[in-house]
This record gives sequence, C-alpha cells and structure tokens, in this order.
Amino acid sequence: MQRQDGATRDGAFGKLIVAALLLLGSGAYGVSAFSPDDAAAYDREPASSGAVHRSPVDLLLTPDETRLITANQTADSISLVDVAQGTVLDEVACGDRPSSLAMTPDGKKLLATATFSGELFAYALVDDKLQLVGSLWLGFEPRGLAISPDGKLAYVALTTAAEVAIVDIEQLQLIERIAVGHWPRYLALSPDGARLAVGCSGDGGVAVIDTASRKQRFIEDFGGLNLGEMQVSADGKYVYFPWIVYRQNPITVDNIRRGWVLASRIARVRLDEHARREAISLDPEGKAVGDPHGIALSPDEQTIVCTASGTHELLVYKLPGLPFQDYGGPGDHINPELLRDSERFYRIPLGGRPMAVRYSKQGELAYVANYLLDAVQVVDVSGRQVAKTIALGESPAPTLARQGEAIFYDAVRSLDQWYSCHSCHYEGHTNRIVMDTRNDGRFGNFKTILSLRGAQDTGPWFWHGWETELRAALHKSLIDTMLGEKPTEHEVDAVTAFVATLEPPRNPRRQSGELSEAALRGEEVFHGEKAGCANCHPAPQFTDGRTHDVGLGAANDAYPEYSAPSLRGVYDRVLLLHDGRAKNLHDVLHGPHNPANVTGLGELTPDEVNDLVSYLESL
Repeated sequence: MQRQDGATRDGAFGKLIVAALLLLGSGAYGVSAFSPDDAAAYDREPASSGAVHRSPVDLLLTPDETRLITANQTADSISLVDVAQGTVLDEVACGDRPSSLAMTPDGKKLLATATFSGELFAYALVDDKLQLVGSLWLGFEPRGLAISPDGKLAYVALTTAAEVAIVDIEQLQLIERIAVGHWPRYLALSPDGARLAVGCSGDGGVAVIDTASRKQRFIEDFGGLNLGEMQVSADGKYVYFPWIVYRQNPITVDNIRRGWVLASRIARVRLDEHARREAISLDPEGKAVGDPHGIALSPDEQTIVCTASGTHELLVYKLPGLPFQDYGGPGDHINPELLRDSERFYRIPLGGRPMAVRYSKQGELAYVANYLLDAVQVVDVSGRQVAKTIALGESPAPTLARQGEAIFYDAVRSLDQWYSCHSCHYEGHTNRIVMDTRNDGRFGNFKTILSLRGAQDTGPWFWHGWETELRAALHKSLIDTMLGEKPTEHEVDAVTAFVATLEPPRNPRRQSGELSEAALRGEEVFHGEKAGCANCHPAPQFTDGRTHDVGLGAANDAYPEYSAPSLRGVYDRVLLLHDGRAKNLHDVLHGPHNPANVTGLGELTPDEVNDLVSYLESL
C-alpha cells in the first residue's frame, strides 16, 4: 500500500536511485555499488523530515542486544534504536516499502528488502550510524530474508516470481534463483543452514529447500492462507509459523461463531522429512484471534509467542505439551484444557497493529514492531505487560486514509473478531481462494477475491457489477461480510479514502519502461479484431467499466453478466476468472474464455497465445 502521510523521499535519495537505475542497463538484475562519499551523502540526510508515520513491520536486535533496527514501511526507511535509552540514533532511506531485515552473524552487515521498488539494500553499522554500502535490484516484490550461518549468502523470497533468490552478500550479486510455490513471503533457515523453509501463501503450504543442492525437496500443502513469519527450532527439526484457514462455508452468523469461515492456527512442519503439518487452533469461542502474523520461540524453547495483528495482542503459549495435531485436527476452537490453564496460554493486549516479534537472549523480553503505533513495544512476557514503548519519531495526527487503514486491519470489528478486511484482501490485494460471500445474491456461489489495488478507478464493483459506487460497495462489505457493529458514516468515508490509496507496484517486467519483442507482438494481438481483448479491457485501466455475458456463467447465477475485471497486475494472480477455474493466463486463453469463443473469429495460433501472455504479464 502507499504511504498515508504524504511524505516524499529526500532529494539525495531520489538522485542516487536514478543513478542506480541507470547502472542497471537492460538486464533483469542490477547492482549499484556506492563510493563512501556517495553513501555518506545518501544516508546522512534524514530519511523523513517532520512528523510522519513510520509503520514498522520488521525488527531485529544486534548480537549484543544494545541496538535494534526497524523496517518502516510507510516512511520508506530503516531506524537504528538505542535499546536502553529508547531513542532513535539514526534513520536512513530504504527504497519503496521496506519489508524485512536480516543481519550477518557477526553483526557487521545489515540487509533490507524494499518490496515495491524490488531492491535489496546492504548497510554497515558504523559508530551508531547506518552506512549504505550497496543495493541490488531483484524485482518481483522481495520480502522475507534469511542469511546463511557463515554470513556469506542471503536467501530472498521473490513473491511475484514464485522463487527464492540466492545472493552473494560480499559481492552483492545474484547467484541463483530457486523455483518454489506461489507467493513466497517469509522464510527461515535451519541453524546448520542445510534446510530453508519457505511459506508459499499462493500454494497454501511450506516449501522445503535443500541448500546444498539448491533444490526444493518437497512442499507440504495444507491449504493455508496468509502464512506469517517463521522460526526454526534449535534442533532444526521443525519450522513454526501462524496461518489462517478458510473452511469453504458461507458467511453466516452460525458459521462464523463455529469457526467454519475463517480461523487462526499455529503450525509446525518437519524439515527433515515430508510429513503432514501439525497445528493447533488459536480461537476461543466468542473472542477469536484475528490475523496472526509474527512468531518467536524463547531461547529455551519453553515458550512460543505470536502477534495477532488483527486483534492487537501478543499470544503466549507454553510450548511443551501443546496439542499439535496432524490428521483429524486441530478442531474449530482452541483446545479447552489449554484455554482453562492460564499458565499455559494467555493474551497480552498491545493495541495498534503488532507485526514482527523477537525474543531477547535472556528470554524475559519480547520486542514487537507495532505498525499503527509507529513504535517498538518491549513486552515483559512473564509479567504479562508492555514494559516500555519506544517511539520511532514524531507521528502526525492520522489522516482520514490512515484512520481507514486502521479499520481495514481491525478484526475486532467483525463478529466475535474472527477476521478483518485484510484477511481476505491481503495488504489490500487478493488471496488464493474462492469464497462464498454475501455479495452476489445467493449462497453456494464461490468467487475469487478481487484485488482492491486501483479499485477506485475500476468500477462497477463486485463480480456482477451491480454496485456503481465504491463507497456503497465498501459500506455493504463492512456490514454483510464483517457482520459486526454497523460502521458510522465517518468510518465508511475513512475506509473509502484508504482504498483510494491502494495502487499496484511497478511491474518488474516493465522496469526499463520498454516492452519485450514478444510483448510488443502480444500487444498487437490484444488490440486485434481476432482476439478482441481490448473491446472489454481497454487501457489505461484495462477494463471498460461494464458488465458482459461471455459464456462463463452458471445456471444458478443470480445475475447473468459479469464485470470485466482490470488486467493491471494480472501477472500476480494464482486464480483467474470469477470462479477461479483458471490457474494461469494460458488456462484462460485455452479454456472457456478462449478468444475464439468470445469473438467467433477463429483460434489464436500457439505463437499468438504465447505473445499475448507476454503482453498481459507486462501490464
């Protein structure tokens, strides 16, 4: 999502990024190495001036735990903090939408991913300053990071490429890309560096990579949604992570309360062999857990903590004896015995939107990056309270859009706080499932989740296009999908303002601004009479704002026609068409939506289909 505070990047930062892009040339990847003078000019200028929302999403502690570093998503910066004093020592720019951090074991080098600008940044920590030493453009929305035990290699999740990049840290060069499942976001490396776990939310499971052979050994697919951050046990046997599950049932009061719509889990997956995932349910009846995200094991592995970003809390569990189940489990609600034992499970309210969490070496404190509070919270885990809050800078009064953002991520607003808008529209985008919502006129009619990126320009809304005002569409969703308290008019205005800020990131296939030869040929096919794609999907939004009957409906549809969805960012989808019957663009063009069925002017040749796909992937 885009920043809500209206801050612009520092001029020195912008000039250096331009210089970096010029160095990239026409290749798919590029490295920008800075001289000490250039780096000093870059990172000595403040990343943010005045009051801005930092919105931290990740953090880490230096090896001596005297300093911590945060990735500030809406300020496009990273901050260096004195832990004891609770003061910010330095803040430097870090691309567009920083997401993840990792530090070499010796503490000498810091890596950070900037998701929307597609970059990997490297910094040195010198005299309590963050000094930029170089950057590498990877594209494809880099997110999660892991560093090998010897500090030589970095593993980077490339979300929209369905790959993990391997980077030489010293040279800051791409070595290899490993194919994994769709939408890899977070990952974790075993202590010996032999196994890499990758949470692939687009395929609903965890891929396990053998780092010696650089091959995927297996993927444990269990239908998981929104897989969160990951941590491997000290013995390297398991990787732990939170996730949510969709139970393939309509959104009704009874189904929600039973845990039969969306529900939260913590799972563990074996890294040494392919076995069924084991999981526990997190949701107490009547007061569920919304949007679990960050996870951490205490150093003695007696305790596991998990941030619930949608219900604004830290969940604490005693790990020994947790009722993990594989087949036949783990049930709709939290284990009753666990719920009754306040020593084995308790909830610490945090407020805001807690994201990443890290344990101290002593195991007494947990550090939480809190997005909406613009702060790091130091939590006394056994004392069950926030011991200290470290502000990352001056925060402005929240704009209308920032207020809407808080509502969008708030699961407490739903019935018994089971889910938020984000649960289905991950970060304002889409998901990997078809759902039975209340927005198409009947139950039992499952639809893919439409992205909200650019939604303000791509009406009419809902799959059947029966709503012609975005605000009205969001108002209906807040009532009929969330089934919580009725929103005020101001709250609807706020969510509408937030959704209006959501735009897709720059397509990595258009980084140079030029189309490939295949895409240029595909553009001609797209606009040609034979394919007729542009008839319903004209530029610039690649939708005509109308509904059509192109033979894709079913006999039990409540409405005969469907909106022509925008094709912007269509490369970043794992389900296509209204019912998700197509898994990729080739499926679309060879299946019921074959251009020949739409225009009646004959089949496209294989070369025309391939070129058309190249063009569509560039949008």
